[in-house]
Amino acid sequence: MAEETQITKAPAEQSSSEGPSRSEGPAPRPGPRGPRPGGAPGAPREGGRKYFRRKKVCKFCVEKIESINYKDVRLLAQFVAESGKIVPRRLTGVCTPHQRRLSTAIKQARNIALLPFAGRAS
Repeated sequence: MAEETQITKAPAEQSSSEGPSRSEGPAPRPGPRGPRPGGAPGAPREGGRKYFRRKKVCKFCVEKIESINYKDVRLLAQFVAESGKIVPRRLTGVCTPHQRRLSTAIKQARNIALLPFAGRAS
């Protein structure tokens, strides 16, 4: 009889220890996230004005430069980063046809050693 009481106690103890965790179910998942602390992109910030970003225009279209010459190192160097990479359109504001001509001119200038392939090693 003592054995029977021990057997019955063991499942009762397990159910009491596991009971609260099972009744809660799985850990509650957080709901949809609230707004970001920075706010929506382009929205005015708390302590200041909205940053005014000027629309980028193509330098070659504005100055009406017909051809991009690979020998014009001063012009080409403006569109090459310090690391030696060609700066992308979204940063320079150059239109697509001029960016294509610019990249070919930079590559030609690199091949005849007017521009470096890579920036300075640090």
